[in-house]
This record gives sequence, structure tokens and C-alpha cells, in this order.
Amino acid sequence: SDAICKFVICNDSSLRSQPIIFNPDFFVEKLRHEKPEVFTELVVSNITRLIDLPGTELAQLMGEEDPKLPGASSTASGFFRSLINLKRKEKGVVFGSPLTEEGIAQVSQLIEYLHKNLRAEGLFRVPGNSIRQQILKDALNSGTDIDLDSGEFHSNDVATLLKMFLGELPEPLLTHKHFHAHLKIADLTLFDEKGNKTSTPDKERQIEALQLLFLILPAPNRSLLKLLLDLLYQTAKKQDKNKMSAHNLALMFAPHILWPRNVTANDLQENITKLNNGVTFMIKHSQKLFKAPVYIRECARLHYLGSRAHTSKDDLDLLTSSGSKELQPLKSQKRSRLDSCHQEETQQRTEEALKELFHHVHNMPDSAKKKKLIRQFNKHPTALTPGSDVPTSPAPRRTRSRSFSGLIKRKVLGTPVILERKSRDTTPEPVRVSKENVQLLQKCGSPAHMSQAKLKSLEGQKEGSCRRMRARLLSKDSSSL
Repeated sequence: SDAICKFVICNDSSLRSQPIIFNPDFFVEKLRHEKPEVFTELVVSNITRLIDLPGTELAQLMGEEDPKLPGASSTASGFFRSLINLKRKEKGVVFGSPLTEEGIAQVSQLIEYLHKNLRAEGLFRVPGNSIRQQILKDALNSGTDIDLDSGEFHSNDVATLLKMFLGELPEPLLTHKHFHAHLKIADLTLFDEKGNKTSTPDKERQIEALQLLFLILPAPNRSLLKLLLDLLYQTAKKQDKNKMSAHNLALMFAPHILWPRNVTANDLQENITKLNNGVTFMIKHSQKLFKAPVYIRECARLHYLGSRAHTSKDDLDLLTSSGSKELQPLKSQKRSRLDSCHQEETQQRTEEALKELFHHVHNMPDSAKKKKLIRQFNKHPTALTPGSDVPTSPAPRRTRSRSFSGLIKRKVLGTPVILERKSRDTTPEPVRVSKENVQLLQKCGSPAHMSQAKLKSLEGQKEGSCRRMRARLLSKDSSSL
């Protein structure tokens, strides 16, 4: 069966008017959850096509090696970082703990509230009240319901608390494994006519690389990142009121979502500009970054339809330029099925027409034309005659033998005799019966009770009597002489 989705019939009339949402990334998400290894290999192969990742950086991206981050070379720094993370875990359920869906559900209350208050000047830059922030933080950690619309909290309190939550995560929202990949994405630039790199960023390739990189993020990280970038995008659209552009917002959030933990500006050095510009680019193009590339969708769809999936965009481009030869198996199967169905339908119609013609010929009165048509049908029993389906009885043939022996045989056997002729020119040799045999038959009884064997015995007796009579005449002549 080619069906992948299951449809549920809703009997609630109030829900039938709701719009049906079609998810173009359905097969992508299905492949991600059901076959994560296949999905990761597919995405990473396309990432390495766009950016150059050496062996160690590729192994870090795949999780095969621990990421080597700036400022994390000493053992002491790693020890203190793990100690700080341990203390953070003891503080509460949400803040300082690894990212979970439950934590995202709590923090999403802050994001929803800020969507309603984007006009506050200096949002995310002006700090809020520390006492109100602590009250709100304790409420989120305890899991109690919070009424942010009551007026007890200010928008700056909520914005500062959101940054605090991101800063206390054990690792940045974009993870340590992806750090080097983001640096390489910032270096993607256009080429001139001679093939030399320019200083102009290649936005299309950067968007494509970020789409692929976001696909292999952990599910909680990807969910929160989407909520956060959408909030920052809407905030930048109101920069005439809040005075916060996309670049200003990137300066506020880059240390929390992209910078490695426990590093300073001196550790990053020249990479700070790349990282900040990268976050600015994410905010401006956030509405495009969470859609899977078209070729990834096609590969995932073909994977579940049983066809051969492609492993990179180059394969898909080559496929399109060469007339879509790789996608022909499904089309050829459909065409072959249609052709076979068409041939079967045509053959069925032909057989029905032949049956009608055969019945029509069979019901015709006996004539030379009817016999001729029947002979034509008999010459092609498989191609023309549907004789196996139609019960027919052979038409009686009249014996045209004018010999006297034929008449005697018809009287003796009581049924018409059908003579099998090998050709039209050859006729069976008539059997001559003498007058004495007829008289003898009349003496023996009705012809209906006679058999052919008796007839032969009578003729044999007659011949024997003739021989005996000749012998007597010859003996008399010899005695007289």
C-alpha cells in the first residue's frame, strides 16, 4: 500500500469548518523520528556540500568526538564548568537544567506575553526589577500558574528573565557541536566571474546551510529556537517604537544562543563579529530557516514510497536536467499498469464482439454461406472463435451419396452418416450391394434391428454360396466331358 497517513473522520460539526493544515515537511519529520541515522546522514552529506568541514570538525558535528571550543583547553576550566552546571541543576526544575519540553512549556508563557508588549522602548536591553524577576523565576521553577497580564510584572522584567533562562542552560541553544559549522556559514560569499571569492555574502547558500543545520538540532532546542527567533523577528519589525533593530537584538542574544559557555571576548577574538552577524542574519530570515529544502523533502518522500532516494541536491539538479530519469520507475510502473489495463480492456471488448458474431452465425439458417463462415471460425479457434465459452452443437450435414449402399446403411443404422472428407476432390468409394442382398434383408426383418456386422456376414454368406455354385457347375462340365 502506498498510503502513509491515516485519516480520522471527525463527527463533531463544530470542528468541520476548521481549515485543514497540510505540512509539507511531513515525510521529513517522519524520517527524522523513525530512522534518525538515515536522516542525519542525508542532512550532513548536504551540509558538507555547502561548507568545508575538516575531519575533526565533521566528527564533532556528528557527535563522534567532543567539540574543541576556544577557552576550553585546560582541565581546570572543564572541572569548574561541570561544577557550575551541577549547582545550576540544584537550583530548580526549569532554570539551570537541560532543556526539556516541560521547560519550554513554562518559558513559552514569557514569550507569549512579550508578543503582546513589543512596543516597550529598550526591550531586552533595559534591565527589569530584580525582586520581581526572582518572584517570577521561583514561580516558573515550581510550575505554578502565572498571570502575567495582571500588571504585577513589567515587560522588561519578563525580557530580562528570558535572557537569564537562555544564559543558564548547560550549553548554548545552538549546541557546542554546531559552533564550527556556524563559523563556516558566516564565510559563505559569492564568487566573481573569474571564480574568485568576494566579500559579498551568499545569502541563498547561507539560508540553505542554516536550514540543514537546524534540521539536526535536538527537538527541544529546535522548538525553542523557532519560538525565540520569531519573537525577535517581530520585535525588529517594531524597531520604530522599541528602538531595537535586528543587529541590536543579536548583540543581546548571541552570547546566550551561540557563544560557547564560560568563554570571554578574548577567547573568541576575531570570531565575535562573525557570530554576531550570524545571529543578525538568523533574525532577519527567521521565517525561512525552519523549512526543509525541497530536495530533502523529495528524498524523504521517495524513501517512503519505495523508490530510490537521492543523497544530495546535486543529484536532484542532475536528475532535473537529464529529464528526471531517476524518477521514472514510479512513472513507468504507472504507465505499464495503464497499458496492461488498456490491453485487457481492448481484448475483452474484442472477445465480446466475436461472441456476438459467433452466436449470430450459429443462429443463421443452414446455407452455404453459413458453412463458409463456420469454416473460417474453425481455422482460427484461439484467435477468433470463443468456442470454449459458447456451447454449440455441430450442424447436421446431409449425405450426398447417391449410391444404393448408402441408402442401405442409412436404413440399417437409423441415423445420418457424416462422411469425413480429406479434401473436396476425394469422395468415398461406394459399396455395391446386389439385389439378392436386399431380398435377404427383407426376409431377415426390419432394418432398424439389423447391424452392420450382420450385413457383412450376409454378404459373406452370399459370396460363399456363389463359389460353391461355380464349383458344382465346373464339376458337372468335367464329368460330361
